[in-house]
Amino acid sequence: MANPYSRLLVAIDFSDADKQVLERARQLAVQHQAAITLLHVVEYLPMAYVDEIPPLESVEFSKALEEGALKNLRALQAELQPLQGEVQVVTGMAKHEVVRVAEEIGADLIVIGSHGRHGIQLLLGSTANGVLHLAKCDVLAVRVR
Repeated sequence: MANPYSRLLVAIDFSDADKQVLERARQLAVQHQAAITLLHVVEYLPMAYVDEIPPLESVEFSKALEEGALKNLRALQAELQPLQGEVQVVTGMAKHEVVRVAEEIGADLIVIGSHGRHGIQLLLGSTANGVLHLAKCDVLAVRVR
């Protein structure tokens, strides 16, 4: 049987869950000899726009968030050595961007943390749930404790 997973997309949100998600992704990458792409999505920040042009401060702030995220992803990437991989930071709505990047890179599997929320958080939906329903490839939701 052919290897089902050769490219993994790992969604990183810089929470305490990342270690568990990365460890599971590492295990799968070793088992399937797969490349790993670490992805962080900087969520859109609600800003007041004048004449539909974002204030300079919001553009600079978003850039600073992206640069910080890239630095943090590279540190996580170093922990995955000697596994092959890359990092990406994008801005947008997390569930849509994770799915878009997965399609763009030809991911066979998306690995994402699931916090198992209840109540109003469950009604509002989670990124993991959104990715699960939108993705065209397999999704592994790692139960985070």
